[in-house]
Amino acid sequence: MRDKKDNATFDLPGFGPAAPLEPEAKRPPAPRVRRPGAKQEQLELLEPTDNSGLPVWVRDDKLDLTGLPVWAPD
Repeated sequence: MRDKKDNATFDLPGFGPAAPLEPEAKRPPAPRVRRPGAKQEQLELLEPTDNSGLPVWVRDDKLDLTGLPVWAPD
């Protein structure tokens, strides 16, 4: 009949109680290498804009002041 608790591995060499580990000496972190950022450039817009960046108002004869189409008589 087998024992409920098997202690055979503790009798083998190298399987004794663990010795307390000595903490490794901390090395300073490696210096960070800075990568140059992507160069930014100003893109030209398709339509002319004012100082605020909004499109410049252009009067269109086919639209009224509200932006609705003007129906031409047939």
